[in-house]
Amino acid sequence: MNAFFDSWNWYIAGPIIGLFVPAMLIISNKMLGLSSAFEHICMLVVPKEKQSIFKFNFDENGWKLYFMIGIALGGFIAAHYLSSSPVHYLPEEYHHFPGYIKLFVGGILVGFGTRYANGCTSGHSIFGLSILQSSSLKATISFFVGGLLYTFLASF
Repeated sequence: MNAFFDSWNWYIAGPIIGLFVPAMLIISNKMLGLSSAFEHICMLVVPKEKQSIFKFNFDENGWKLYFMIGIALGGFIAAHYLSSSPVHYLPEEYHHFPGYIKLFVGGILVGFGTRYANGCTSGHSIFGLSILQSSSLKATISFFVGGLLYTFLASF
């Protein structure tokens, strides 16, 4: 039972995630990706007369909101009740004002990139590549190049 509660190696967790994608498509005819769930959250807080700027159809994509809530809830349960070691949420360097600014700017950049790429990293890198979309290959390469570039620049 300890193997269930400990961290899993990439060569176990990766194929499980990889098998989840085609299973989801085959069983429910739904594509993995969460960026439209965030769009739905925006629709919940924006007045009805301004909701026309969003191209979100709740009947088709409402399940993604529940999927996203399930991911957050599952992560909380796993961290607090199923983990054999304490979970550290943020490194100490982010526990002050400049750290909050970095997180905020990073979130803005991720949101911009998601809208610019027409999808999130999970949608493009996991699902889009599995169905051989060339746009997803370009987006995934861009995600990795951007991440490497930022890591290089942030190390100075």
